[in-house]
Amino acid sequence: MTAGEKEREILEMMDLCKSRISDALEKSSGLKEYQELCKLTAKKFETPEKEILTWGLGIAGEAGDVASCIKKTFAHDNDQRLGIRENIGDTLWYAAMICNFFNWDMQEILNENTEKLQKRFPNGFTIDNARRDGAMIDWNEQ
Repeated sequence: MTAGEKEREILEMMDLCKSRISDALEKSSGLKEYQELCKLTAKKFETPEKEILTWGLGIAGEAGDVASCIKKTFAHDNDQRLGIRENIGDTLWYAAMICNFFNWDMQEILNENTEKLQKRFPNGFTIDNARRDGAMIDWNEQ
């Protein structure tokens, strides 16, 4: 398989993942319901610090599992697409728990992200827009 073919296959898989997430969201009554369900399946912790550390390390671990499954699928010809799917679900669970910890609404976060991306890439992705003139982001500045 050529590099171009692998790239196309990766892009197709990404599109499939996005489509499945969209389908799942349409079938449920929304992200708020998902966030509430996640609370019911989560461990209770003695301290807020242990809780957020668990969610933060958990999402990093699950994202690593997604990356590992993608590597096995495309670099080792060992189809792990079901693993990719399952680990994306686990990653979203941790994202929901992080949002719950901070009392954030996931839908609001997705809306804010969509707005940001539409401003940054009004005509679709370009390398020039992605560079942002090398500007560093200070998350504390408004």
